[in-house]
Amino acid sequence: MSMNTFGHLFRVTTWGESHGPALGATVDGCPPGVPVDAAAIQRWLDKRRPGQSKHTTQRREPDAVEILSGTFEGRSTGTPIQLLIRNTDQRSKDYGDIAQKFRPGHADITYWRKYGIRDHRGGGRSSARETAARVAAGGVARAALTALAPDLTITGYMTAMGPLDIDRARFDWDEIGRNDFWCPDPVAAERFADHLDWLRKDDHNSVGAVVECTARGVPPGLGAPIYAKLDTDLAAAMMSINAVKGVEVGEGMAAARLTGRDNADEIAMGPDGPVYSSNHAGGILGGISTGQDVVVRFAVKPTSSILSERRTITKDGQDATLVTKGRHDPCVGIRAVPVAEAMMACVILDHLLLDRGQTGGARGAIG
Repeated sequence: MSMNTFGHLFRVTTWGESHGPALGATVDGCPPGVPVDAAAIQRWLDKRRPGQSKHTTQRREPDAVEILSGTFEGRSTGTPIQLLIRNTDQRSKDYGDIAQKFRPGHADITYWRKYGIRDHRGGGRSSARETAARVAAGGVARAALTALAPDLTITGYMTAMGPLDIDRARFDWDEIGRNDFWCPDPVAAERFADHLDWLRKDDHNSVGAVVECTARGVPPGLGAPIYAKLDTDLAAAMMSINAVKGVEVGEGMAAARLTGRDNADEIAMGPDGPVYSSNHAGGILGGISTGQDVVVRFAVKPTSSILSERRTITKDGQDATLVTKGRHDPCVGIRAVPVAEAMMACVILDHLLLDRGQTGGARGAIG
């Protein structure tokens, strides 16, 4: 099995290849009666769409979504929703040189060793183009969350690019949509741009990034103590995104450097229920949401397709060199931001439905 499906009650199956005729997603488990139309989903796909700035791949894809099933008169019917996104700007000839060679840092060699066959045109299923289907599915999840948890908002943003970090003292939620990097710090966004211009034009290189995603207004009680922890599923969802090599929740790895006194989020009683002095836990304790912001962060490796000669081997085991041609993102982290939001939406909706099924929304009283 190739394991192309994720989720428990809200289940998403993606399909298609980078240079095939189309790709898409089958979404099963969306509650009936949710307002869903192509325009609402397109809003999120447009955030991820390639070719929108000089800092991303220049592949020109409209990423126009078509809804083939599962809705009637603009609302979900409770049956599977089939989403289709046609590929229109493939340049398969750009990949002729790698038909017999393995690109260093790519999944070419592992796909070949596992399946004995691979689609060398843009990487097939291993291409980041697959994430367009996830963003479309995330649009359905967001529509359902709007109906079930209207106060919940999900926002992704970049916090680092290579050696450059944001200054959290300048963090501005409104700034995120104003620059090409979904960056909450306007000063850092300018530095990101200068650094990426140099890498792209002068160094013929790429760079990694750190993406953070925050869900605000998450109700308490989502998740389970052991095998269905909210953070377990969030970590798996984010790690499944192409090029992601590490995931943190809340304080993450930095928690190892704190003491128990510093790390534990103290609790007090507020006018509307418990309030916390801090959020080192990232909104999740014991696998269950606290009602605070859920904060997930991940590291994206540098794009492996670069215009610098690299050593590799051929399928018949001969030494070779390779310069990867084609149109590639110099920093995958930029377009990973809307993908992170989509995966967050899918997981939170899944857990909201699981909780309704198990507890009916019942909660332990405090006060």
